[in-house]
Amino acid sequence: MPARRPTGSRRRSTTPSRHQRPRSDLVSGPNSGLNNSTARGDPAPSTPRRQIAMSILDSIQRQIPPIHKEGYPFIGGFALASLILFWLWSPLGWIGTILTVWCALFFRDPVRVTPVREGLVVSPADGRVSMITMALPPAELGLGDRPLPRISVFMSVFNCHVNRSPIAGRVDRIAYRPGLFINAELDKASEDNERNSLVITTPTARIGVIQIAGLVAKRIVCFVREGQAIGAGERFGLIRFGSRLDVYLPLGTKALVSEGQTAIAGETILADLAGDDPSRAYRAN
Repeated sequence: MPARRPTGSRRRSTTPSRHQRPRSDLVSGPNSGLNNSTARGDPAPSTPRRQIAMSILDSIQRQIPPIHKEGYPFIGGFALASLILFWLWSPLGWIGTILTVWCALFFRDPVRVTPVREGLVVSPADGRVSMITMALPPAELGLGDRPLPRISVFMSVFNCHVNRSPIAGRVDRIAYRPGLFINAELDKASEDNERNSLVITTPTARIGVIQIAGLVAKRIVCFVREGQAIGAGERFGLIRFGSRLDVYLPLGTKALVSEGQTAIAGETILADLAGDDPSRAYRAN
């Protein structure tokens, strides 16, 4: 006689319950693909809002220039001092923060687009063309004892202070001379102030470039060495905290800038040694 099934027992169903079903079975409709990919850990597709945010972030990053490595110790020192000032008194800390931002801007090193046609002389510094005159070059340059055309570019403490080569050639001479720290805008600063002089030789001419320390500047930094080849617009030095650069040109060269004009290192054309670009007239607006 067959055994009877115990009362109260039920046949176990082979169909999974709602709670046992895979999550993909619970999702239906046009959004099922998105939910399934999210459940599997796949990255969600980008949305217009995300694209707009990334575009804004990219625009902001493009406006922030890189910082030259020479500025890292100074920026770090200003930042540390700001933290200490915040601990002492918060208004002083905010002043320190502003100075830290200024220090970072001082050592900015933006990319420059340099014209590379042979014979073009570009500005070695950011700043204002403070003087265009005939002047006797420093003796250490070895450019002779006759007055030569000289273009001076004054850099304030708000300008970028990375210096760039005015022309392509070979660095034939580097001569450092200690001196004073009077206002670099004065004409006598060319003779009395601390300076570092370079002679760059091209196949057709010799150009003198002089880094002159200013009232606040305390150190001139030179990145190149004698005998080194250098291209127009390439970085060759830096002056810390306010200074001036003089460019001595071959006799007979005409300046293509005017006093008071704003110059951009590596981009503004100061002169054309080939003579293909005639002298220009300027007016102030």
